[in-house]
Amino acid sequence: MLKKMFAAVLMTLSTAAIAVPFGSQSILVVEDGTGKVLLEKNANVVVPIASLTKLMTAMVVLDSKANMKEEISIDQDDVDTLKHSASRVPVGATLSRHDVLQLALMSSDNRAAASLARTYPGGPTAFAVAVNAKIKALGMHQTVIEEPTGLSPNNQSTAADLVKMAVAASRYPEISRITTDSKDVIQIKGRDVEYHNTNRLVGAKGWDIGLSKTGFTNEAGRCLIMRIKSAGKFATMILLNARANSVRAMDAVNIRRLLAAENGIEEPRVARTAATVKATAKAKRHKKAPVKASKRRRAN
Repeated sequence: MLKKMFAAVLMTLSTAAIAVPFGSQSILVVEDGTGKVLLEKNANVVVPIASLTKLMTAMVVLDSKANMKEEISIDQDDVDTLKHSASRVPVGATLSRHDVLQLALMSSDNRAAASLARTYPGGPTAFAVAVNAKIKALGMHQTVIEEPTGLSPNNQSTAADLVKMAVAASRYPEISRITTDSKDVIQIKGRDVEYHNTNRLVGAKGWDIGLSKTGFTNEAGRCLIMRIKSAGKFATMILLNARANSVRAMDAVNIRRLLAAENGIEEPRVARTAATVKATAKAKRHKKAPVKASKRRRAN
Protein backbone atom coordinates (compact mmCIF):
# COMPACT_ATOMS: atom_id res chain seq x y z
CA MET A 1 0.00 0.00 0.00
CA LEU A 2 2.76 2.39 0.92
CA LYS A 3 5.52 1.05 -1.32
CA LYS A 4 5.56 4.03 -3.68
CA MET A 5 5.54 6.46 -0.80
CA PHE A 6 8.51 4.79 0.87
CA ALA A 7 10.37 4.54 -2.45
CA ALA A 8 10.03 8.29 -3.01
CA VAL A 9 11.04 9.09 0.55
CA LEU A 10 14.04 6.77 0.51
CA MET A 11 15.30 8.32 -2.69
CA THR A 12 15.04 11.93 -1.60
CA LEU A 13 14.79 12.39 2.15
CA SER A 14 16.80 11.82 5.27
CA THR A 15 16.33 8.86 7.60
CA ALA A 16 14.75 11.17 10.17
CA ALA A 17 12.12 12.25 7.65
CA ILE A 18 11.01 8.65 7.03
CA ALA A 19 9.67 8.47 10.56
CA VAL A 20 7.23 11.33 9.98
CA PRO A 21 3.66 9.98 10.30
CA PHE A 22 0.91 11.14 7.96
CA GLY A 23 -2.72 10.99 9.00
CA SER A 24 -4.45 11.53 5.65
CA GLN A 25 -5.70 8.38 3.95
CA SER A 26 -4.41 9.44 0.53
CA ILE A 27 -1.48 11.77 -0.20
CA LEU A 28 0.19 12.92 -3.37
CA VAL A 29 2.87 15.60 -3.63
CA VAL A 30 4.14 16.51 -7.10
CA GLU A 31 6.85 18.99 -8.05
CA ASP A 32 5.49 21.62 -10.42
CA GLY A 33 7.09 21.82 -13.81
CA THR A 34 8.82 18.43 -13.71
CA GLY A 35 5.85 16.35 -12.54
CA LYS A 36 8.20 14.47 -10.22
CA VAL A 37 6.34 12.56 -7.52
CA LEU A 38 7.83 13.56 -4.18
CA LEU A 39 5.47 11.71 -1.88
CA GLU A 40 2.71 9.21 -2.52
CA LYS A 41 0.28 7.24 -0.39
CA ASN A 42 -2.84 5.51 -1.75
CA ALA A 43 -2.83 7.92 -4.70
CA ASN A 44 -5.12 5.74 -6.84
CA VAL A 45 -7.76 4.95 -4.22
CA VAL A 46 -11.16 6.34 -5.28
CA VAL A 47 -12.79 8.37 -2.49
CA PRO A 48 -15.38 11.16 -2.08
CA ILE A 49 -13.81 14.59 -2.62
CA ALA A 50 -16.27 16.98 -0.93
CA SER A 51 -15.72 20.67 -1.76
CA LEU A 52 -12.54 20.07 -3.73
CA THR A 53 -15.24 19.75 -6.40
CA LYS A 54 -15.58 23.54 -6.41
CA LEU A 55 -12.28 23.94 -8.27
CA MET A 56 -13.87 22.08 -11.19
CA THR A 57 -17.00 24.21 -10.87
CA ALA A 58 -14.91 27.37 -11.02
CA MET A 59 -12.91 26.26 -14.06
CA VAL A 60 -16.02 25.34 -16.02
CA VAL A 61 -17.72 28.65 -15.15
CA LEU A 62 -14.66 30.65 -16.21
CA ASP A 63 -14.32 28.59 -19.39
CA SER A 64 -17.88 29.57 -20.33
CA LYS A 65 -16.83 33.24 -20.55
CA ALA A 66 -20.02 34.17 -18.67
CA ASN A 67 -20.33 37.82 -17.68
CA MET A 68 -18.70 38.00 -14.24
CA LYS A 69 -20.43 41.31 -13.51
CA GLU A 70 -23.89 39.87 -14.10
CA GLU A 71 -26.09 39.88 -11.00
CA ILE A 72 -27.11 36.48 -9.62
CA SER A 73 -29.87 35.99 -7.05
CA ILE A 74 -29.50 33.15 -4.56
CA ASP A 75 -32.54 30.96 -5.02
CA GLN A 76 -34.33 28.45 -2.81
CA ASP A 77 -33.12 25.80 -5.27
CA ASP A 78 -29.56 26.59 -4.16
CA VAL A 79 -30.25 25.56 -0.55
CA ASP A 80 -28.60 22.31 0.54
CA THR A 81 -31.30 19.72 1.21
CA LEU A 82 -28.86 16.78 1.24
CA LYS A 83 -26.57 17.62 4.17
CA HIS A 84 -28.43 20.70 5.42
CA SER A 85 -25.11 22.52 5.61
CA ALA A 86 -24.95 26.07 6.93
CA SER A 87 -24.58 29.11 4.71
CA ARG A 88 -24.05 32.79 5.42
CA VAL A 89 -25.52 33.71 2.05
CA PRO A 90 -29.28 34.19 2.48
CA VAL A 91 -31.87 33.24 -0.10
CA GLY A 92 -32.81 36.38 -2.02
CA ALA A 93 -29.35 37.93 -1.85
CA THR A 94 -28.20 39.35 -5.18
CA LEU A 95 -24.48 39.40 -6.00
CA SER A 96 -22.29 39.63 -9.05
CA ARG A 97 -21.16 36.33 -10.51
CA HIS A 98 -17.63 37.37 -9.53
CA ASP A 99 -18.63 37.70 -5.85
CA VAL A 100 -20.50 34.40 -6.00
CA LEU A 101 -17.37 32.72 -7.33
CA GLN A 102 -15.36 34.36 -4.53
CA LEU A 103 -17.71 32.90 -1.91
CA ALA A 104 -17.76 29.45 -3.53
CA LEU A 105 -13.97 29.17 -3.62
CA MET A 106 -12.63 31.17 -0.68
CA SER A 107 -15.25 30.40 1.97
CA SER A 108 -16.54 27.25 0.22
CA ASP A 109 -20.16 28.34 0.33
CA ASN A 110 -22.44 25.65 -1.06
CA ARG A 111 -25.30 27.95 -2.07
CA ALA A 112 -22.85 30.03 -4.06
CA ALA A 113 -21.51 26.99 -5.89
CA ALA A 114 -25.02 25.70 -6.58
CA SER A 115 -26.07 29.06 -8.01
CA LEU A 116 -23.08 29.05 -10.38
CA ALA A 117 -24.30 25.79 -11.89
CA ARG A 118 -27.94 26.89 -11.94
CA THR A 119 -27.10 30.11 -13.81
CA TYR A 120 -24.51 28.52 -16.12
CA PRO A 121 -25.11 29.48 -19.78
CA GLY A 122 -27.56 26.83 -20.97
CA GLY A 123 -28.55 25.84 -17.44
CA PRO A 124 -27.61 22.91 -15.16
CA THR A 125 -27.70 20.37 -17.99
CA ALA A 126 -25.15 22.36 -19.98
CA PHE A 127 -23.08 22.73 -16.81
CA ALA A 128 -23.00 18.93 -16.32
CA VAL A 129 -21.97 18.41 -19.94
CA ALA A 130 -19.16 20.96 -19.54
CA VAL A 131 -17.93 19.30 -16.33
CA ASN A 132 -17.77 15.89 -17.96
CA ALA A 133 -15.96 17.35 -20.97
CA LYS A 134 -13.42 19.02 -18.67
CA ILE A 135 -12.86 15.80 -16.73
CA LYS A 136 -12.19 14.00 -20.00
CA ALA A 137 -9.91 16.76 -21.34
CA LEU A 138 -7.78 16.63 -18.17
CA GLY A 139 -7.46 12.83 -18.35
CA MET A 140 -9.16 12.32 -14.98
CA HIS A 141 -10.20 8.74 -15.74
CA GLN A 142 -11.12 7.82 -12.16
CA THR A 143 -13.25 10.88 -11.47
CA VAL A 144 -17.02 11.31 -11.30
CA ILE A 145 -18.63 14.68 -10.50
CA GLU A 146 -22.42 14.71 -10.35
CA GLU A 147 -23.07 18.15 -8.82
CA PRO A 148 -21.20 21.44 -8.26
CA THR A 149 -20.78 21.63 -4.47
CA GLY A 150 -19.20 18.34 -3.40
CA LEU A 151 -21.96 17.60 -0.90
CA SER A 152 -22.81 14.36 -2.70
CA PRO A 153 -20.62 11.38 -1.78
CA ASN A 154 -20.98 10.36 -5.43
CA ASN A 155 -18.49 13.07 -6.36
CA GLN A 156 -15.41 10.87 -6.27
CA SER A 157 -11.83 10.90 -7.46
CA THR A 158 -8.26 9.91 -6.60
CA ALA A 159 -5.27 11.94 -5.49
CA ALA A 160 -3.64 11.11 -8.84
CA ASP A 161 -6.58 12.60 -10.73
CA LEU A 162 -6.96 15.57 -8.42
CA VAL A 163 -3.39 16.71 -8.93
CA LYS A 164 -4.28 17.09 -12.63
CA MET A 165 -7.26 19.23 -11.65
CA ALA A 166 -5.14 21.29 -9.24
CA VAL A 167 -2.44 21.97 -11.82
CA ALA A 168 -5.09 23.00 -14.34
CA ALA A 169 -6.83 25.26 -11.80
CA SER A 170 -3.55 26.97 -10.92
CA ARG A 171 -3.36 28.22 -14.51
CA TYR A 172 -6.44 30.39 -13.95
CA PRO A 173 -5.21 33.65 -12.38
CA GLU A 174 -8.66 34.34 -10.92
CA ILE A 175 -8.81 30.97 -9.17
CA SER A 176 -5.29 31.36 -7.79
CA ARG A 177 -6.09 34.84 -6.52
CA ILE A 178 -9.42 33.99 -4.92
CA THR A 179 -8.25 30.81 -3.21
CA THR A 180 -5.28 32.60 -1.67
CA ASP A 181 -7.32 35.51 -0.28
CA SER A 182 -7.39 35.11 3.49
CA LYS A 183 -10.61 37.14 3.74
CA ASP A 184 -12.89 39.47 1.84
CA VAL A 185 -15.77 41.83 2.58
CA ILE A 186 -18.82 41.37 0.35
CA GLN A 187 -22.01 43.36 0.41
CA ILE A 188 -25.01 41.18 1.18
CA LYS A 189 -28.44 42.89 1.06
CA GLY A 190 -26.86 46.29 1.63
CA ARG A 191 -24.66 45.15 4.52
CA ASP A 192 -20.91 44.53 4.46
CA VAL A 193 -20.17 40.94 5.53
CA GLU A 194 -16.66 39.61 6.14
CA TYR A 195 -15.89 36.12 4.87
CA HIS A 196 -12.76 34.08 5.58
CA ASN A 197 -10.77 31.42 3.77
CA THR A 198 -11.55 27.91 5.00
CA ASN A 199 -7.81 27.12 4.94
CA ARG A 200 -6.24 28.68 8.05
CA LEU A 201 -2.76 28.34 6.52
CA VAL A 202 -3.60 30.92 3.86
CA GLY A 203 -2.01 34.17 5.00
CA ALA A 204 -0.16 32.48 7.85
CA LYS A 205 3.45 33.47 8.51
CA GLY A 206 5.97 31.35 6.64
CA TRP A 207 3.54 30.00 4.04
CA ASP A 208 3.81 30.88 0.33
CA ILE A 209 0.60 29.46 -1.12
CA GLY A 210 -0.33 29.69 -4.79
CA LEU A 211 -3.60 27.71 -4.74
CA SER A 212 -5.80 26.36 -1.98
CA LYS A 213 -9.06 24.47 -1.54
CA THR A 214 -10.39 22.61 1.46
CA GLY A 215 -13.11 20.00 1.59
CA PHE A 216 -15.16 18.24 4.24
CA THR A 217 -18.09 15.88 4.49
CA ASN A 218 -18.49 12.95 6.84
CA GLU A 219 -17.87 10.58 3.93
CA ALA A 220 -14.81 12.41 2.56
CA GLY A 221 -13.16 13.44 5.82
CA ARG A 222 -10.92 16.50 5.82
CA CYS A 223 -9.40 17.15 2.39
CA LEU A 224 -6.97 19.73 1.03
CA ILE A 225 -5.50 20.78 -2.27
CA MET A 226 -2.65 23.25 -1.95
CA ARG A 227 0.13 24.58 -4.14
CA ILE A 228 3.03 25.80 -2.03
CA LYS A 229 6.49 27.22 -2.55
CA SER A 230 9.26 25.73 -0.45
CA ALA A 231 13.00 26.20 -0.87
CA GLY A 232 12.38 28.14 -4.07
CA LYS A 233 10.31 25.41 -5.72
CA PHE A 234 6.57 24.98 -6.17
CA ALA A 235 4.85 21.70 -5.40
CA THR A 236 1.20 20.66 -5.39
CA MET A 237 -0.12 18.54 -2.54
CA ILE A 238 -3.31 16.52 -2.33
CA LEU A 239 -4.50 15.36 1.10
CA LEU A 240 -7.63 13.22 1.31
CA ASN A 241 -9.67 11.83 4.19
CA ALA A 242 -7.86 13.14 7.25
CA ARG A 243 -9.91 12.57 10.38
CA ALA A 244 -9.59 16.11 11.74
CA ASN A 245 -8.56 19.62 10.72
CA SER A 246 -5.54 19.30 13.02
CA VAL A 247 -4.39 16.12 11.27
CA ARG A 248 -4.79 17.72 7.85
CA ALA A 249 -2.86 20.80 8.96
CA MET A 250 -0.01 18.78 10.47
CA ASP A 251 0.29 16.70 7.30
CA ALA A 252 0.71 19.95 5.36
CA VAL A 253 3.29 21.24 7.84
CA ASN A 254 5.28 18.00 7.68
CA ILE A 255 5.17 17.93 3.89
CA ARG A 256 6.56 21.46 3.76
CA ARG A 257 9.39 20.37 6.05
CA LEU A 258 10.14 17.38 3.85
CA LEU A 259 10.22 19.56 0.75
CA ALA A 260 12.70 21.87 2.46
CA ALA A 261 14.79 18.90 3.61
CA GLU A 262 14.92 17.54 0.08
CA ASN A 263 16.59 20.77 -1.00
CA GLY A 264 19.03 20.69 1.91
CA ILE A 265 17.23 23.35 3.93
CA GLU A 266 16.21 22.90 7.54
CA GLU A 267 13.18 24.99 8.42
CA PRO A 268 13.49 26.91 11.68
CA ARG A 269 11.23 25.47 14.33
CA VAL A 270 10.26 28.96 15.47
CA ALA A 271 8.52 29.69 12.16
CA ARG A 272 5.30 28.12 13.36
CA THR A 273 1.99 29.93 13.48
CA ALA A 274 -0.53 29.79 16.27
CA ALA A 275 -2.64 27.64 13.97
CA THR A 276 0.10 25.05 13.52
CA VAL A 277 0.93 25.02 17.22
CA LYS A 278 -2.72 24.32 17.98
CA ALA A 279 -2.79 21.70 15.24
CA THR A 280 0.21 19.91 16.75
CA ALA A 281 -1.48 19.62 20.13
CA LYS A 282 -4.72 18.40 18.60
CA ALA A 283 -2.95 15.88 16.39
CA LYS A 284 -1.23 14.37 19.43
CA ARG A 285 -4.55 14.01 21.19
CA HIS A 286 -6.08 12.32 18.15
CA LYS A 287 -3.36 9.67 18.20
CA LYS A 288 -4.34 8.69 21.73
CA ALA A 289 -8.12 8.87 21.58
CA PRO A 290 -10.54 6.93 19.36
CA VAL A 291 -12.30 9.00 16.73
CA LYS A 292 -15.89 9.89 17.55
CA ALA A 293 -18.53 10.50 14.94
CA SER A 294 -18.69 14.20 14.06
CA LYS A 295 -21.96 16.03 14.62
CA ARG A 296 -20.82 19.02 12.60
CA ARG A 297 -22.91 19.50 9.47
CA ARG A 298 -21.02 22.29 7.78
CA ALA A 299 -19.26 21.10 4.62
CA ASN A 300 -16.31 22.99 3.17
